[in-house]
Amino acid sequence: MSKIISIVEVVAYKHAWKEEYRQIKEHLLAHVGDLVLACEHVGSTSVEGLAAKPIIDLDLVMESYDQLPEIILRLQQIGYVHEGTLGIEGREAFRRETAGAFMNHHLYVCPKDGKGYLEHIAFRDYLRANREACRQYGELKQRLAEQYRTDRTAYGEAKTAFINSILNMDDLS
Repeated sequence: MSKIISIVEVVAYKHAWKEEYRQIKEHLLAHVGDLVLACEHVGSTSVEGLAAKPIIDLDLVMESYDQLPEIILRLQQIGYVHEGTLGIEGREAFRRETAGAFMNHHLYVCPKDGKGYLEHIAFRDYLRANREACRQYGELKQRLAEQYRTDRTAYGEAKTAFINSILNMDDLS
């Protein structure tokens, strides 16, 4: 059996990503809005001017894990499969069973005080406020996408030191 090769593609920022996020958010909130506190656009597509893989990252924020069983049930009804934490504390990952009408996206459900959610927001907000860090991260991502063109895992791991350098800053706010 041959392995399907997934290409790492990093492209220039596209303003259309804001609208794509808005459409996905509206769809999700129509089904789980009464169970969550917010829907946040996170990841590189949420930072204006930042090169990114053309995949929208969204965090649905819940008060606590008490809401998770009902959220899982409702998301299943609209084509999402719960994948667990995928090794990241404080977030639950979901994938679409079918491509659907929306742009490729990663969906996470996170408690409001969960590490995964808090780190997504802190990193996003830092890059939005610090253009030089945003430029450096974009250049790093483009270099790594060329270097690890057919290895998404290595690409992701190679970004970790930069991400952690931002998240571990004492004055991050």
